[in-house]
Amino acid sequence: MNVTNNPSLALIACLLATLIPVFFGKLAVTPTWLSLQALALGWITLNKHHELDFHALEAGLEILVIRAWLVPHLLRRTLAQNKAAEHDVMPSNLFAWGVAVALIILAFQFGDGARADVRALTLGVAAATVTIAFLVLATNREPVAQLVALLFMENALALFESLMPEPWPLPVHVAVSSVYVGTVAVGSWLIRSANVTSVLTPQPKEGVQ
Repeated sequence: MNVTNNPSLALIACLLATLIPVFFGKLAVTPTWLSLQALALGWITLNKHHELDFHALEAGLEILVIRAWLVPHLLRRTLAQNKAAEHDVMPSNLFAWGVAVALIILAFQFGDGARADVRALTLGVAAATVTIAFLVLATNREPVAQLVALLFMENALALFESLMPEPWPLPVHVAVSSVYVGTVAVGSWLIRSANVTSVLTPQPKEGVQ
């Protein structure tokens, strides 16, 4: 078996890069996992195209520069100035974990309807990523965690493209990449602004009503 041409391994890698930080990771490490998701997406993209045409080069460059480097770099800079970086991505309790496992099983049942190995696995991974992102949005009120969940969703959207018989045209890719960068840029700005406001707001002294 040629490992480099096996899309199933890339999909499993993408799934693990989503699940491990949600179950066991801190927010401070999520930029690394986003980079690993992007590398898996690049692996899937190259396996889909087989030939190094213009679209493959454009898609690969977008994934490496924007998803694997730029966005994780911007998020890492934001986390360096945020005390919430040491918090869990998702609350570490049995209820949240049980809901997450149930959602993952449900997502793969949805993907199994395709009845075609790689396609079914791709649908399952994309659906699992989206449902887990929604679970993070519902269980973690930290703005940084919610920003990470949105980025996970947008990576799932990029993964969904690999199911299409024809790739998206260049203008659509530019728009999707702009939304991806805009999400982390606006989110980081709002988070930093909130931090500055909390620092500048005077705290009431103890004993003063």
